[in-house]
Amino acid sequence: MRGTVSRKGWILFAVMCLVWGIPYLFIKVAVGQVSVPVVVFARTAIGALILLPLAIRSARQGGRARQGGGEFDVLRRHWRPLVAFAALEIIIPWGLLSEAERKLPSSLAGLLIAAVPIISVVTARLTGGTERLSPRRWAGLVIGLAGVAVLAAPDLSGGSAVAVVEVLLVALGYATAPLIAARKLADVPALPMTAACLSLGALVWLPPAIVTWPHRMPSGRALGALVALGVICTAFAFLVFLALIREAGTSRAMVFTYVNPAVAVAAGVAFLSEPFTVTIAASFALILAGSLLATWTARSPADSAVAADSAVPAGSAVPAGPADPVPVSRRRPPRLRSRSSDPASPAR
Repeated sequence: MRGTVSRKGWILFAVMCLVWGIPYLFIKVAVGQVSVPVVVFARTAIGALILLPLAIRSARQGGRARQGGGEFDVLRRHWRPLVAFAALEIIIPWGLLSEAERKLPSSLAGLLIAAVPIISVVTARLTGGTERLSPRRWAGLVIGLAGVAVLAAPDLSGGSAVAVVEVLLVALGYATAPLIAARKLADVPALPMTAACLSLGALVWLPPAIVTWPHRMPSGRALGALVALGVICTAFAFLVFLALIREAGTSRAMVFTYVNPAVAVAAGVAFLSEPFTVTIAASFALILAGSLLATWTARSPADSAVAADSAVPAGSAVPAGPADPVPVSRRRPPRLRSRSSDPASPAR
């Protein structure tokens, strides 16, 4: 978080650390009383109901300003990659994560998801990325993957092994979806894109949710968790995220992704009495260190000069990555390096 960050920026940053660190807690509470399809449907439907009116209003204003097709016309022209993005970012991962948390502690799920930046580096290279990996970044990959191994090893038996694989598949989806967004959806506005993805997710999960709808009213605790997932961890989180990007820039805004796992662990320990062991602490340290090293990009003198002016107002140039502050114009959104630098990703 180099440079000057306003008080508002710090407040938004703290809020993001919280609201994207606690979904694992709410999922764990909800799946104890309702089915996985109901959990995912509730989250996507509530998020869509809140964001769709805002997206429609934004699309109308954008259409009038551009004297042409609105923002939803852009969505229609990119419907194939949009569907792929929604599947890898929301529809499949949220189902797998909810199913996994039926067997795993919420804190363990949150820590495994922390491997997303590491997986992002690997997937980018395997899908045609040309960015050179320095020895430092290779070391980060090894250290981070070692942390994942240390964390997952005690649970690689029985049903827990399946749950661990499900969470790792979630991490793979979170790491792959931004590649689609960067390469195929760079011109799609973030708010309509998120609203459309959530709406599609709600439609996909509606039939299985109806089939598995609970016969008895869930407790207030479970209902509160479902509402919190949709309102706080999805719709509200996404709006705060956009505000944080406008206030502090993309690269600074994404620092909170390294804090989320700690919040997930703290929430699980405090509210669900989940264990906090030496293994968890060691694995978190390894994953965090690996993520920082694996996503490290060397800075040139020119980059340093740009970084000095990285606190930019809304609508002006914003940094493109955590350590690569290249100005990007309003007409050309920044290309995304990983899940953690994707301003269009829905809240998780």
